[in-house]
Amino acid sequence: MQTLLNSKMAQRGNQMNSEKFSCSICLDLLKDPVTIPCGHSYCMNCIKCFWDEEEEKKKIHSCPQCRKTFTPRPVLEKNILLAELVEELKKTGVQAAPADHCYAGPEDVACDVCTGRKLKAIKSCLVCLASYCEKHLQPHFDAAPLKKHKLVAPSKKLQENICSRHDEVMKIFCRTDQQSICYLCSMDEHKGHETVPAAAERTEKQKELEVRRLNIQQRIQDREKDVKLLQQEVEAINGSADKAVEDSEKMLTELIRLIQKRSSDVKQQVRSQQETEVSRVKELQEKLEQEIAELKRKDAELEQLSHTEDHNQFLHNYPSLSALSESTHSSSINIGPLRYFEDVTAAVSETRDKLQDILREEWTNISLTVTEEDVLLSPSEPKTRAGFLKYSHEITLDPNTAYRYLLLSEGNRKVTLMKQQQSYSHHSDRFTVWCQVLSRESLTGRCYWEVEWRGRKVYVAVTYKNISRAGSSYECFFGWNDKSWALYCDTNSYKFQHNNVHTVLSGPRSSRVGVYLDHRAGILSFYSVSETMTLLHRVQTTFTQPLYAGLYLWGDGDTAELIKVR
Repeated sequence: MQTLLNSKMAQRGNQMNSEKFSCSICLDLLKDPVTIPCGHSYCMNCIKCFWDEEEEKKKIHSCPQCRKTFTPRPVLEKNILLAELVEELKKTGVQAAPADHCYAGPEDVACDVCTGRKLKAIKSCLVCLASYCEKHLQPHFDAAPLKKHKLVAPSKKLQENICSRHDEVMKIFCRTDQQSICYLCSMDEHKGHETVPAAAERTEKQKELEVRRLNIQQRIQDREKDVKLLQQEVEAINGSADKAVEDSEKMLTELIRLIQKRSSDVKQQVRSQQETEVSRVKELQEKLEQEIAELKRKDAELEQLSHTEDHNQFLHNYPSLSALSESTHSSSINIGPLRYFEDVTAAVSETRDKLQDILREEWTNISLTVTEEDVLLSPSEPKTRAGFLKYSHEITLDPNTAYRYLLLSEGNRKVTLMKQQQSYSHHSDRFTVWCQVLSRESLTGRCYWEVEWRGRKVYVAVTYKNISRAGSSYECFFGWNDKSWALYCDTNSYKFQHNNVHTVLSGPRSSRVGVYLDHRAGILSFYSVSETMTLLHRVQTTFTQPLYAGLYLWGDGDTAELIKVR
């Protein structure tokens, strides 16, 4: 008995010694032990490597246990006494004690068999409903009955497998109540329910899980294909855009060169004609100056003869006076109205106007083509005013379209119905009867603008450019034909009109109307704008041409302004 007690005490002493003589870095017995200034000891190679890594990262030297820092790096000397003690300890066959990180902490699953300070569990047994460290798990690998047990990753939830009512392992699943139960539950409150072994239910659910996983994996593959297609689409868009920019720059550069060439030709022709005309005029001028000199000489001779007192001498010399040369007739001097090259300027101006019209129309078509390129995803309509303002467009009104009693101001953004007719020149784009005006800019892609109105009533509209202008027919009136869409606003109500169909709308009264257009998506929305935005009406259609903003005023003094939104 005494021998057994001494043996156990020796084992406990060896265990304590093994803990004291273990390196906290490698977790083994100390090799070439060194003691650093704080008093802790390590294998010489371990602490060297530790400090080498610290130097690379933080340029400091610290103790791995107490974290005390040292400057400069301490010189390491082998602790001879400690080395001798470790060698003596090795002769007893003692191994290194488990390091601190092998013991279970608050967040770890502890071994249920360990006594005293428990080690971390490496497995949990679903049959034993216990968790084991490496040492205490070994019987499950050695004993035949235990080999059949189900081992899983360490779990703190093993007790959830115990029925709280009967303190029995729950090995049955009740399909009726969709819960795990023990065999006593199946004979008690779950009697008559559809029950199966938990393992069988797991097998069924596992099959369902696999099917779901297959579906998810298939969706992942499909989405990855879609992502790849989108990436290819991005590359195609970028390549096509780069080529379009390059080709467009070349063609526009050619157009610029052509215009510059024509400018040079016109300049050369004007200068050549200028030289010809100046030469002709100077030649005639020189001829007239010679005639004037001859006339002055004849006049002097006549004057001298007129002063001759001797009558006979006068009569004798008079026939010898030379006859006057033929005078240049005034009709041969063609003096113009001093506007020799105004026709050239007018012709160039007319060409410029035509080119501007062509460029404006063609640029609209180009812009429409660009915005209608086939993209896979189109942004949804914004939900907030800040979202709408991202698409805000500054729009101005076109004086060439304004009814003669409409006054444009504020940089052609504001229109007022006047009693006096305005001094507009004739233009084929002008509305002749209805008090309407169109924007100068065409609208494609996604656009947002706001209209502030005052007065009795106003129409806020969008229209194709080819809406009729002359006459009083409804083909010219916003909202009364298939070429225009209009929101009618007065102090009491809203109405939407298109193709002579009227829809009465409800919504908060406001002097400001917001208009959102997504040309490609065929969306046109009207909003009442105050502190919040309220949708009044949304149109979903297909727009076949660029659109233009339009305004119609009802009574004298009524105003509407295209607001600069921010």
